[in-house]
Amino acid sequence: MVQLEALLTQEHNDNLLKNRLEQAKVSYSYMLNYMRQGVSDPQRGRLHLKLLAEVWEIADQTRIALQEVSSTYYYYELRRTRRLTGNPVDLSELLGRLEGYADDLAVCRLMPENRRSLDTLLDRHEKATGELFASVLSDSGWNGKDADGAAQFLLSSRLGAYDLALMVSAVTLSLLVCFDLRKVIWLLDATGHADVTVSQRALVGLVLVLYTHPFRLPLYPELCTRLQLMDEDGSLSAQINRVYLQVIQAQETEKIDRKMREEIIPEMMKNVDLMRDMKFGLEDSSDENDANPDWEERFRDKLGDKLMEVNELQMEGADIYMGSFARLKNYPFFHEMYNWFMPFYLDNTYVIRTFGLDIPDEDRRFLNLSMLNGLFCDSDKYSLCFTVDRIPKAQRDMIMARFPDPEELKEMAGKSGKGRFGPFVESPESISNLYIHNLYRFYKLYPRRKEWKDIFQEPVNLYSVPVLGEMLGRPDLMRDIADFHLRKEHYAEAERLYRHLADTCDADADIFQRAGYCLQKSRRYADAVQAYRKADVLKPDSLWTVRHLATCCRLERDYAAALDYYRKAGDMLPDNRNILFYTGFCLAELERYAEALQCFFKLDLMEDGCVKAWRAIGWCSFVSGKYEQAMRYYDKLIASAPVPADYLNAGHVAWVMNDIGRAVRYYTLSLGTSESHDAFFEAFMKDKEVLVRHGIDGNEISLMQDMILLEAV
Repeated sequence: MVQLEALLTQEHNDNLLKNRLEQAKVSYSYMLNYMRQGVSDPQRGRLHLKLLAEVWEIADQTRIALQEVSSTYYYYELRRTRRLTGNPVDLSELLGRLEGYADDLAVCRLMPENRRSLDTLLDRHEKATGELFASVLSDSGWNGKDADGAAQFLLSSRLGAYDLALMVSAVTLSLLVCFDLRKVIWLLDATGHADVTVSQRALVGLVLVLYTHPFRLPLYPELCTRLQLMDEDGSLSAQINRVYLQVIQAQETEKIDRKMREEIIPEMMKNVDLMRDMKFGLEDSSDENDANPDWEERFRDKLGDKLMEVNELQMEGADIYMGSFARLKNYPFFHEMYNWFMPFYLDNTYVIRTFGLDIPDEDRRFLNLSMLNGLFCDSDKYSLCFTVDRIPKAQRDMIMARFPDPEELKEMAGKSGKGRFGPFVESPESISNLYIHNLYRFYKLYPRRKEWKDIFQEPVNLYSVPVLGEMLGRPDLMRDIADFHLRKEHYAEAERLYRHLADTCDADADIFQRAGYCLQKSRRYADAVQAYRKADVLKPDSLWTVRHLATCCRLERDYAAALDYYRKAGDMLPDNRNILFYTGFCLAELERYAEALQCFFKLDLMEDGCVKAWRAIGWCSFVSGKYEQAMRYYDKLIASAPVPADYLNAGHVAWVMNDIGRAVRYYTLSLGTSESHDAFFEAFMKDKEVLVRHGIDGNEISLMQDMILLEAV
């Protein structure tokens, strides 16, 4: 409070803010004095919260007022313009100008020759929507009159839902800059609006605001109570959790876009070209078709896999079109900030100016299709419209002939709102998800995006927000988020949620399995073992759990425990080659070479040409003193597909067998195939103790190294 007072005195001489701060100081001083005197006050806690909220609000207003003086950001430019004009915007008056737009447009359709009336109407509506967005956005705090005027927007039956949806976006952006209780309450009211576009935008805005200002919510008990009352049946928390998932999904967009550009699309194009060549032949190909017919099936399988991957991404709501539409945001429409949040509708002034008031049947069919399609967000639909308008009519007609009729499209979608064209615009889930895509484009593509804090750049954790943590703490909701993080390989976030679930509810084996898997992927093997053991207690004899326990114990170098688990897994899955190999590996690490050799010999019998079995047999034979047997297997390795370690180990065997020339030759081959001299000699010296144990004089090791270097020259 002292620092804020100094800032107001030295940097910004605002008497209103000074008076508010002084009143807060006096109230706080009285509260402390009463407390010192031992006076009982049951309202002390509420008063403390109220004073904290007041000081935070004063600090916000001070920060904005200071930046307003010289900042070139669009937000502060709007505030300066508003202050210089001296005419405060009356929301009730703006509402009156926006109401009846649809009725006026219907009158214009009755007089198509009166172009002037249409232009006047479009200009008036466009100006009013721009003023609405700018005034709501730049107003850092509503007073009682503003709140009453804003409430009328939610109650109006004549206001177009598209204008109200735009206002919701303005309120959201304004709240992201500066917290305002009245606006938050307005957003809460808007979540119950009859129009699904309005309600879903408000819901998304509410989620963004609450995680942007996580510690402001507890300062307003009435707001917390309101949220809890709205969630009596659990519906609000379920909706918030769904939007939470969609926001996290949106943060994957850059990764998905890169995957589309670098993997999926190139592979699809390559396979399509290959199939086309094999199906129809090349112009210069011979008459004889000697291509294997199995190849075409293989290419078709690859193409199908990629198409399936794209379809799965679409069905889970991933933004796969960001890269495609990023280059289509240079139209004049996107020069105005509010158009990035404009819902797509046929009576939009830009659409009418582009296609005309009486849209031709072909264009109307395309526009209706764009509105029905739940794959593109509003921003991309506008991009598509302006792009199509530039295509010559003949080519456009050819393109549209390939699209189904909108009624047919509806029928294909079915009553569930899902079909081969994905979720449709009537679905609340689709609307909230596509609106988040709209927001993503604004924060990533808007020319002045650097002026706005990117809400998709930072980790989102709604569970850390007081009150929301309680609302979203239902096991089914938390598990949805944890499972999503697990699918997206966000192992730290997923493990934290699974651990919380395990601590706060009756966890089943599946939760401990997933928590263990996250820990294993994070290389926290000891912790993973603890989680897997709990899963094993709850669900004994699960092969999956036992195998992962074995792996983690092995990676922790607890070979005795790993061996027990590998043997248990081997009993459940006899003759599994991987389990058999690691059973032998653990026995070898425990220096139980005779038993290890039995495993590796069995593996060699089970699999012809098993190189890893030969390698293991060679080493175990060597360290157990069976040099002839070891050399036979190293000879087999060198004759097949040797690696530097095979030459090195063969050299060890030859040396202990006193075949110095052969040893030097193998060592030299290992040196020549190693990454570097240092890598070879580091590996060589790691085996010094083994060599000495098998009769090599330690003083001769340096002599051997010199011989190797001389031979290599």
